[in-house]
Amino acid sequence: MSTTRISFPDHFIWGTSTAAYQIEGAFDEDGRGSSIWDKFCHTEGKIYKSQNGDIAADHYHRWKEDIQLISDLGLGAYRFSISWSRILPEGKGKLNLKGLDFYDRLVDELLMHGIQPFPTLYHWDLPQALQEIGGWANREVVYYFADYTHLVENRLGDRVSQWITHNEPFVMAFAGHFTGEHAPGIKNISTALQVAHHLLLSHGLAVQAIQAGQKETTQVGITLDLSPIHPASNDEKDKEAAVFFDAFKNCLFLDPIFRGKYPEVATRVFESHFSDSKIIKPNDFQIIASSIDFLGVNYYSRIVIGFDPNSPTYNLNFVKPKGNDYSLMWEVYPQGIYEILAWVWQDYHPKAIYITENGIPVPDDLDFDGKIRDYRRIWYLEDHISQVHKALKAGVPLRGYFVWSLLDNFEWTYGYRMRFGLVFVDFETQERHIKESGYWYSRVACENGIREFQQHKKQLVT
Repeated sequence: MSTTRISFPDHFIWGTSTAAYQIEGAFDEDGRGSSIWDKFCHTEGKIYKSQNGDIAADHYHRWKEDIQLISDLGLGAYRFSISWSRILPEGKGKLNLKGLDFYDRLVDELLMHGIQPFPTLYHWDLPQALQEIGGWANREVVYYFADYTHLVENRLGDRVSQWITHNEPFVMAFAGHFTGEHAPGIKNISTALQVAHHLLLSHGLAVQAIQAGQKETTQVGITLDLSPIHPASNDEKDKEAAVFFDAFKNCLFLDPIFRGKYPEVATRVFESHFSDSKIIKPNDFQIIASSIDFLGVNYYSRIVIGFDPNSPTYNLNFVKPKGNDYSLMWEVYPQGIYEILAWVWQDYHPKAIYITENGIPVPDDLDFDGKIRDYRRIWYLEDHISQVHKALKAGVPLRGYFVWSLLDNFEWTYGYRMRFGLVFVDFETQERHIKESGYWYSRVACENGIREFQQHKKQLVT
C-alpha cells in the first residue's frame, strides 16, 4: 500500500477546542450567573427538541477526566473558553471567586500534564444581566468586558501565555442580532452592526489589557470564522454579490483589526447605519487596530453566493452546489482552508496564524464492540490537514491546528444531534469513549504529521 508522508515543523502545536456553554453544564452552581444562552435555550421553539446546556457534557464536574483524555491523546494544547457569568454573575461588580478558582485549577491541571492552555475570553455567552441593559449594543458593555479581561488576566496571566479575546464575532453579531437564530435572538441590522463595532472595540481594549499584564512572552489574538466566498456563476451580478458578501463576512472584521477601517463595499451598503456618530467615536479604530500577536482562523467550508432580486437579504442567494459532498451542516470543501489561509496571509500579513477550529459533524455511535468508527471524520481531517501543510509550504506562518471538538457537546440551536467530538459522550450516563478519529489524530500529534492512505479510503467504502 503506497503512502505519502507529510511532516510539520518542529514546535507545531496540535490541539483541540471546546467552549464553556457547550460542555460545562453546572448552569446554576457555585455562584454562576445566567447567560443569554441560558435564557435563549429556555425559550420555547429556539432549540432542537427544546434541549439546553444546563448539564451539557458535565465538564464542570468532569474536568480532570477530560484533561486526562487530552493527555492520553498526546495533544499539546487545549483551547477552552471562560464563562464571563461564572466570574462576574452580573457581568460587572461583585467577583465570584469560585468561578475564578475553577479556571485556576483547570489551568494548573493542564500545565501539570504538559498541555498549553489557550483560553478564549468570550465565546458568545454574555451575562444575561448585561443583556438587560442593552447587551453588546450598549457601549458600556465594551468597558465591562475590559474589566472582566483584566480580572481574568490578573489571576491566570502568570501561567497563561496565549489568549484569545473573542470567538467568531461575526456570528455573535449577525446570527444573534440580525437573523435572530442565536442568542439573544434579535432581528435588526442596525443593532447587529452596532454590536459588531462594539465587539471589535472590546477586542482592542482586551488586547491592551492583556499586553499590559504580567509577562513579556504573553501573546494575544482573536478568532474569526473565515470562508472563501465564491460566485455561483460567471454572471456579473453573481460576482458582485460575492464581492459584497466577502466584504461583509470576512473583511468587516479583518479590515478594522489590520487596517484600522471598515471595507469600502460594506460601508457603502450600510452607510446609513455607520453614519450614526453614536456608534463610531474618535480613536475607536486606533483601539480596534491594537497590534495582535496572532490570528485564529475557524474554517469549516466555503460559501457560494448568487444574486437573487427577490431575496430579502440584500439580494443574496446562498447556493448549494450540486453533486458535491456534504456533512450534516456544510459542503465538504478541503481546498477552501488553503484558499483562505493564502488570502489572509497575502492581504493582511498577520504575525502568526492558528487554525483554532476545524471539524465535521458525523452521525456516529458506539458499535457492538464499543468502537466508534467515524471514518468520514478522519478523511475530513486528513484532507484539511493536507491543505494546511500546503499553506505552510507556501509560506503562511501557521503555528498550530486545533480540532473542533474534544467532546461531543451542545451544538447551539442544533442541540445534541450534531456530534463533532474526537471523544464520544453518552449524554445519559456522561461516559466518554475515544473515537477512531481521536486515536487517528493522536497519531498525527505524536508523529507531527500524517500518512495519506488514499487507497485505504477506497477499501473502506467498497
